[in-house]
Amino acid sequence: MTFHTTDISDHQGERVQVADPIFRHFGQRGRFAGQIATLKVFEDNSLVRAALETQGHGRVLVVDGGGSLRCALVGGQLGELAVQNGWSGIVVWGCVRDTAELHGHDVGILALASHPRKSVKKGEGSRDLVLHFAGISFVPGHWLYADEDGLLVAPEPVI
Repeated sequence: MTFHTTDISDHQGERVQVADPIFRHFGQRGRFAGQIATLKVFEDNSLVRAALETQGHGRVLVVDGGGSLRCALVGGQLGELAVQNGWSGIVVWGCVRDTAELHGHDVGILALASHPRKSVKKGEGSRDLVLHFAGISFVPGHWLYADEDGLLVAPEPVI
């Protein structure tokens, strides 16, 4: 996949949203893109697992974890599921764990930080919502582009 968020930003201007620079890379792919699928959860990764168990078709799973820094929502097993089921990437407004393992998975993963504690498993949360964090809106079906310089969202494919 060849694109640069800097070039997209320069060419698309205000037609794209550029996220605040709050994320760290944890997956093997430093550059990834795809249509957005969304989840809103809080310290419970049951729906994250359920989503990653489905075929990703090159999409990016965006998880609004409320910015919690108290537990991880994605770990090595879920990273492997993402690869097996064809997800291009995962963006977590929250934490991940098993970072050495995640780095070996051929998927893009952005999150705020790493945390050793696992989440609870209550099955709570919502899917397919418009999410708002990092200064932008993540709309299901819109396109997300991420690389070493940042993350941006466009209403339609721009490359």
